[in-house]
Amino acid sequence: MAKTHIIDLCFLETQEAIASFLIETSDGPILIETGPESTFPQLQKGIEQLGFQLQDIKNVFLTHIHFDHAGAAWQFSKLGAKIHLHPLGLPHLASPEKLWESAARIYGKDMDRLWGKMEPIPEALLVPVDHLEIIQVGDVSLKALHTPGHAVHHIAWKLDGDIFTGDVAGVKINNGPVVPPCPPPDIHIENWKHSIQFILKNQPMRLFLTHYGIVENPEEHLEALDDILDTWSGWMKPYFEKGIPQEEIIPEFMKYTKSELEAKGVDAKTIQVYEYANPSWMSVAGLMRYWKLKSQGRI
Repeated sequence: MAKTHIIDLCFLETQEAIASFLIETSDGPILIETGPESTFPQLQKGIEQLGFQLQDIKNVFLTHIHFDHAGAAWQFSKLGAKIHLHPLGLPHLASPEKLWESAARIYGKDMDRLWGKMEPIPEALLVPVDHLEIIQVGDVSLKALHTPGHAVHHIAWKLDGDIFTGDVAGVKINNGPVVPPCPPPDIHIENWKHSIQFILKNQPMRLFLTHYGIVENPEEHLEALDDILDTWSGWMKPYFEKGIPQEEIIPEFMKYTKSELEAKGVDAKTIQVYEYANPSWMSVAGLMRYWKLKSQGRI
C-alpha cells in the first residue's frame, strides 16, 4: 500500500484546519491538494521535512479549485508539475481573474492574508480528468470520482481503500461532529447526497478529509453528513421563504451552529478552527442561493 503523509498547512497559524497529502510512489511523490498560496511556505517545509524537494512533485491532484484547496497549484506548475483536475475547473485556473475578482468581492482587503496570490497556470500543464478515469503514477493508481454537490467541479480521489474527499465528505475537526461546507455558488443538496451514496458504493476503508485528517468509520461519518445536510438546509428554508436579508440571518446561523457544536462537547478553541475551515457566514449565502434556484426550478 502506498505511503501517505498528512501535511498540516497551519492555516491562520492554527493546527489541523487545512491539509495537503503527500503520497510516495515509485516515480516520485505526488500531492493531493495544495492549500492556499498563503500557506505555501508551510507546505514547502512539510514536503522538505519528508525528505523531498518542491521540484520532486511532478503531479498535483486537486479535489476542486476553491482557494483553500487549489490556491497554490500555480506554484507547482512553475516548476513543471502537471495539475490534475475536473474539466469544469480547468478554465478557472488557466485564467483565474474572474475567480479572484469574485472572491475579492466577498473577502475584500483580507484576500492576501487569507489566500495569498494566484497566477495563471499554462493550459498544457492542466490535465482534465473524466469521471472514473484512472491516473497511473509509478506504482500508484488514482481513480477520479466526480462528486458534485459542494462544487460542480469536485473530484474525490480513490487510492486502494482510501478516498481523498476534499469537501464532499464535510469538515470534521479534532474528533468533533461532521458539518457541511456550503459556500456559494454551487451548493446542490440532492447532488451532494447522491455523491455521498456514490462514495459509500466505492466501499472506502478510510476517508482523508482536507478539513481535517483521517476518518476510520466512513459509513457512520457519511450518514451523519447526509443527515446534517437536511438539517442545515431545512433550518435555512423558512428564512428564504420569509425573504429575510442575509445580514440578519448570519448572526442567527452562527449562533445556531456554535450552540450545536457546544451541545456535542466541542470546546471553544476547536469551534474557532471549525470557523477557519468552514466559515458559518459562507454557508448562509450558499444555502440561500440553493433555495432561490430551487424555487425558480433551476435545480
